[in-house]
Amino acid sequence: MKKIFILVFTEIFLFSFGQKKMNNVEYKSSAEVFTIKGLSQSTSIDCGTSRMILLSGQVPLDAAGNLIGNDVEKQTQQVFKNIEYILKEYGATGKDIVKLGIFITDISKTPDFRKIRDLYINLQNPPVSTLVEVSRLFRDDVLIEVEATAVIKNK
Repeated sequence: MKKIFILVFTEIFLFSFGQKKMNNVEYKSSAEVFTIKGLSQSTSIDCGTSRMILLSGQVPLDAAGNLIGNDVEKQTQQVFKNIEYILKEYGATGKDIVKLGIFITDISKTPDFRKIRDLYINLQNPPVSTLVEVSRLFRDDVLIEVEATAVIKNK
């Protein structure tokens, strides 16, 4: 019964993307972004004519793991630099982002976040977004974390 369910689910999923079979899932990293053991910076899924790129939550650390910035604006700038570095591995940019998940320790700083975000995204068709205030991130000095999903056309 379990195998039948999985097979039916897979066929429905593949039918939704107009494919006969699922192509490779690919994992990429950028040397410009700090790597944390045990998680991937990004993965992409071939959806036929397009490729969906999913990024792990990005934090304001440089390639060496040093915190960049002590306020939301400066930290957001590093976060989006990291996002751009990773997307570049796929030939994409922030303009290809279709969804953002934002985790911020002080929601009153949202305008500071948006000021920087708007430099990187497609403002004509902005991504869908979720913004959540959290009491703490993985380090006390990290004020923001952003995860992103982008879509690009396959070549």
